[in-house]
Amino acid sequence: MVTRKRWADLRPRSRKVLVVAGACEAAMKLAALVDLVRRPASQIRGSKAGWAAAIVVINSVGLVPLSYFAFGRRAD
Repeated sequence: MVTRKRWADLRPRSRKVLVVAGACEAAMKLAALVDLVRRPASQIRGSKAGWAAAIVVINSVGLVPLSYFAFGRRAD
């Protein structure tokens, strides 16, 4: 049986790593959403609503925002 650790049970270094990882994830999602809103639909592969939903809903450790920047935008 696996026991779940609580925040208070984590070592300080583990807490810092989790906070930094969460902040990086949030920053990448925000950057992707800002770019998505500012970019015309003709320069997006797929629907803007689909990309927005994927970026916001899926907890991906940064993979969805990186996928958007790599594959979701058309070259200018």
